[in-house]
Amino acid sequence: MAHVTLGGNPANTIGTLPAVGTKAPDFTLITTKLEPKSLSDFGSTRKLLNIFPSVNTGVCSASVRKFNEKAGALPNLKVLCISRDLPFSQQQFCGAEGIENVEMLSDFKTHQFGKDYQLEIMESGFAGLLSRVVIVLDENNNVIYTEQVPEIAQEPNYEAALKAL
Repeated sequence: MAHVTLGGNPANTIGTLPAVGTKAPDFTLITTKLEPKSLSDFGSTRKLLNIFPSVNTGVCSASVRKFNEKAGALPNLKVLCISRDLPFSQQQFCGAEGIENVEMLSDFKTHQFGKDYQLEIMESGFAGLLSRVVIVLDENNNVIYTEQVPEIAQEPNYEAALKAL
């Protein structure tokens, strides 16, 4: 279990993130076009998984904007923004914000991603949502960087994640 907080109160997760050096678990998530997309669909590109509770909160939307801004300048990289928001909300946010360099994916249907990556929140008003996490994968889907943000209301360490690439 990862010990994280929300506003200083416990919001622990169901487990620990995949370890650096291990193969990332495969997943199938839903795109904003309501189509399934798996990890293997992204081929042999590097991937930055920006995972968060909801795009409709200030810190979550800030992380999408920041990675969208940085992703356009980095070669051979896909930034995947993952939450349990409905794909309609994700699409509306991207349209309103001009977000074009990231792909929004939703775990709303099966909740399996949050379980497989062990980052589903167990406690607090956010129970059942995904915790704030950044995972970087190499071209072979090996985990090369992880960050479990200890306070959900804090932004991730953007520079450390980008440096891992």
